[in-house]
Amino acid sequence: MSARLRNKIALITGAGTGIGRAVALAFAGEGARIGLAGRRKALLEAVAREIGNTSIVIEADIAKKPDIDRALEQTASHFGGLSTLVNNAGVLHIGTAEQITEEQWDETFNVNVRGLWRLSTAALPYLRKAGGGSIINIASVLGINGARNRAAYASSKAAVVLLTKCMAIDHGPENIRVNAICPGFVETKLTEAVFSQAPDPQAVRRERIAVHPIGRLGQPEDIAGLAVFLASEESAWMTGAALPVDGGYLAV
Repeated sequence: MSARLRNKIALITGAGTGIGRAVALAFAGEGARIGLAGRRKALLEAVAREIGNTSIVIEADIAKKPDIDRALEQTASHFGGLSTLVNNAGVLHIGTAEQITEEQWDETFNVNVRGLWRLSTAALPYLRKAGGGSIINIASVLGINGARNRAAYASSKAAVVLLTKCMAIDHGPENIRVNAICPGFVETKLTEAVFSQAPDPQAVRRERIAVHPIGRLGQPEDIAGLAVFLASEESAWMTGAALPVDGGYLAV
């Protein structure tokens, strides 16, 4: 086993499926100890079984402040601190600005932005105590470029990108690095809805593949490697970056 993340202690949100699960498995493979946070305990437990005794399960909703505090406290108390936070939990509602309801807009920003902001700021005392650390925000290429029918989601991810940059500037002197990963279209439970709600799912899949020059959609594992790098000391002089991992989507 490699040990790029030996002595790292991470809290990962949305760790039960998709990108969060892939990041958790990759971190564990590199020697990290991990708090697995999410709303669906059974999924988190399945990931924990794959990892073994270097992980704990924390059932939590990051839209709720008490759950945020509990997730941080349980991770730090169980493993003896915190060095890394991966903000992965998110929601996706499809629609134009006119079509999105107020409830959908509010949920999108409460989870994708407010929850991420709350968790990041609540993690700062733990990272300071550790002498620094890494916050990794899972944003999106739609936080850089817009797209049809993604008014709420793209707006929320753009907010994540700018919050990443502002926190990097503010907390760099404390050796707290803040970076964002901006995935393209990755096949996860979250994005399955894009296909399942379409009149012709296969046609939509072909259309999505066609806008990625590399010729395929992303897999969660395509994101996990960059997360490992950003959590490791290999990226010690890197902060405030918004890094696309998108199969060439933004190059078109």
